Amino acid sequence: MSHVIYKTLGSRPIRAAGGSGVWLEDHEGRRYLDTCGGVGVSSLGHRHPRITRAAERASRDLAWAHAGAFTSDPAEELAEMLAAWSGGLPHVQFLSGGSEAMELALKVAYQYHAERGDTGRGLVISRRQSYHGSTLAMLAISGNRQRRSVFEPLLGPAEFVSPCYEYRDRLPDESADAYAARLADELEATILRVGADNVAAFTAETVVGSTSGAVPPVPGYLSRVKEVCHRHGVLLVLDEVMAGLGRTGQHFAYLDDSVVPDIVTVGKGLAAGYAPVSAVLIGPHVHQALAAGSGVLQNGQTNVNHTLACAVALEVQRTIVDDDLLGNVRKQGEHLRRSLAERFSGNPAVGDIRGRGLFVGIEFVDPEDGHSPLDGGARLSSAMKRTGLERGVLLYPGHGTVDGETGNHLLLAPPFIAETGDIDEMVARLGEVVDACL
Repeated sequence: MSHVIYKTLGSRPIRAAGGSGVWLEDHEGRRYLDTCGGVGVSSLGHRHPRITRAAERASRDLAWAHAGAFTSDPAEELAEMLAAWSGGLPHVQFLSGGSEAMELALKVAYQYHAERGDTGRGLVISRRQSYHGSTLAMLAISGNRQRRSVFEPLLGPAEFVSPCYEYRDRLPDESADAYAARLADELEATILRVGADNVAAFTAETVVGSTSGAVPPVPGYLSRVKEVCHRHGVLLVLDEVMAGLGRTGQHFAYLDDSVVPDIVTVGKGLAAGYAPVSAVLIGPHVHQALAAGSGVLQNGQTNVNHTLACAVALEVQRTIVDDDLLGNVRKQGEHLRRSLAERFSGNPAVGDIRGRGLFVGIEFVDPEDGHSPLDGGARLSSAMKRTGLERGVLLYPGHGTVDGETGNHLLLAPPFIAETGDIDEMVARLGEVVDACL
């Protein structure tokens, strides 16, 4: 009997014993090809020699010191690095995970308004089918009905607008620019309906991750919503916990959209799974409002700016730069999407292949009409995951793709170190799983 609580309470997961590069190994010696970085986390794969050495070095120096009294070289250097890449967000705080980072982002957004005398701005506008974390406050602004589920009675108020979901929602005779304008108009209408003086922030995943499968915004969408937000004094908060720090081929995914938010969060790729760490980056105007007001960030958590975690994350980000892994992400991402398109070119159940860099989604459809959402539900997701494990490949399937209830997809997020042969092997094994399950 195990004393560990697992997500699925009635079953015991595979016991991992080791890993190397893009492969994981269980206690029985079976190997699994990792197509998804777990959940978009293992961007440098497993047992990376440079990162393991850095973690050992850092642990000999200083593991932890309370951020209320101390800072450290790793935290300072990592913050300087991220700020330089961000395009204009020079202030950084580190936390332990994505949900914590998003919590802080929204606390900062509210405190920003409160320090300026706008204490009524407590409402957040988010998007339907979004996901921003598993804490109660983050579930409240997550528009995915499946993940809100049993906790609905506990969740605070939020407003929701349409996602930027071109494959499903752009009209047949509508240009991408007109579609972006329509979504921006919807956001503005919502702000006006609830009252701009009640709205603190609009939040969105730059590229939607697990709920819909690597859905990127259409060109012009983010710049339009930023214009709307700033016209009404609302902060734009982008969630890049999954999409940020190289996953799309840029340090920050929003850089492909020529826009810089007021606040951004990053997480999974920051330390590539070698340490639990996330970060919030805020713009100078936001920081100045807090500094000129109370002068205190109203937030305190045990592992803020954790020395060892920052040291590991710093080495991860240095490795990504030194080995030009962003270039590899862009190159292998193109190869992955092209290979998937070739592999499934004759499969009527594959409706859309999308994404940026090594952040790719496959949306499944009803083969009868080639577009209606496939109604496979949780049963199909479970079958794909189980069949993948039987064939030695780790997959990240999802259901409720379209609205939290209908639709199925697969999310691919291979390690940045994947080579062409690794991608080819992933596509081959994935193809076998899809053929078997559909």
